[in-house]
Amino acid sequence: MPTFMRRGTVAAAAALLTAFAAACAPGSSDDKPESKAPAAVSTDVAKAGNVTLTVWDQEVQGGQKKQIEELNKRFQAKYPNVKINRVSRSFSDLQKTLRLALSGSNPPDVVEANQGYASMAQFVKAGMLLPLDSYDQAYGWKKRYPKGLTDLNSVTDGGKLIGQGKLYGVSLNGEIVGLFYNKEKLAKLGIQPPKTWDEFEQALAAAKGKNEIPIAFGNVEKLPAMQLYGIVQDGVNNKEAVRNLVFGSGGSWTDGPNVQAAQRLADWAKKGYFTKDANSIKWDDTPVNFAKGDGVFLFGGTWWAPDLADKMKDKVGFMVPPAPQAGAPTATMGGESLPWSITSKSKNPDVAAAYINFITSPEAMDVSVETGNLPALAASKQPDQPLQKEITAAWGELSKNDGITPYIDYATPTFTDAFGGPLQELIAGRKSADEVMKAAQDDYDAFQKKK
Repeated sequence: MPTFMRRGTVAAAAALLTAFAAACAPGSSDDKPESKAPAAVSTDVAKAGNVTLTVWDQEVQGGQKKQIEELNKRFQAKYPNVKINRVSRSFSDLQKTLRLALSGSNPPDVVEANQGYASMAQFVKAGMLLPLDSYDQAYGWKKRYPKGLTDLNSVTDGGKLIGQGKLYGVSLNGEIVGLFYNKEKLAKLGIQPPKTWDEFEQALAAAKGKNEIPIAFGNVEKLPAMQLYGIVQDGVNNKEAVRNLVFGSGGSWTDGPNVQAAQRLADWAKKGYFTKDANSIKWDDTPVNFAKGDGVFLFGGTWWAPDLADKMKDKVGFMVPPAPQAGAPTATMGGESLPWSITSKSKNPDVAAAYINFITSPEAMDVSVETGNLPALAASKQPDQPLQKEITAAWGELSKNDGITPYIDYATPTFTDAFGGPLQELIAGRKSADEVMKAAQDDYDAFQKKK
């Protein structure tokens, strides 16, 4: 992917985080002191002797799995004294079990710790992750990555603020959440990929009228509804307003456009546009069902692309979400993949750092392209799959227009439950849009007061 394709995204991330940092100031704290980076580090993996490195990841889907398996294979070939003990879990399962693992007496060495207040900031506050500053001096990650991306994986002392402070992780892939569509089904319906939200609404009605599932959707974990809400929110609200809201520098979740986004989800649910009983379907089952023919459209992240391309071939397409009106720029959430972090109790932090350096190297970016993923940094290889070419074009479009907004679950440590739970009830028809957004604001206010 050409370098210019990521500049806007990086600039957007940097601008978001700078604005957030300026809006907030650390307060006094009695938090547990954060873990300290080692004063001296070694980059000579061979001198470490025989090492078993335990790595926890969420790279369980086809393309992601192929990517990490290939990188692990190459790392072990380069350093035959290291054996990788890989433990893989789905994103949701990893989030549920990681804190317990990190607080135990025998935690993994390397983990994928999600960005935001709910995960990385909490782990930093509890002293569970190792600051990577000393290793950055040895490997030069901040020189390799633009500031906007390293900032996303940075946290201040005590977990007070995200987007600044010490570096706690390095990411391999880029991410955007967009709209997958079944080209064959659209052709049978006689409609083109929608360019505006009005056209999208018309396409949903047409699909429902032909007894198709308009939107493939599974929402057991609550987070899927939050991502879908965020995409719709980006379509009805100003991107700067969304950024300010997520990062705590202005606005309210009960503002008109935000309530309007929730109402759109409620209307879609009432009209039967979602998969039946969506709240009982797992998130990871959604692309599987879509590939089997359940659904005309699928809102989802680029992490699903390798599997969909493998199963659907040229029948699947990808586009940025529709624009508010024809010709207008669009925005959607995204950034970079879960960062690789070193646990504070790792018995082999030097080897862990060498591993992270290897799996985020220029060679790794090429492997990302080869396995159908979207690398965080420019790769020397270009994608050859049609779907991946569309995703690369979408990444470029969003970057050019500064159209990347943050994941809204960053907003508070408890937002997935506090907002995701009411969104489930909204989709089930048990809560109104106003009630759901009030619940979001109540949680948001409570967190802002604690900071």
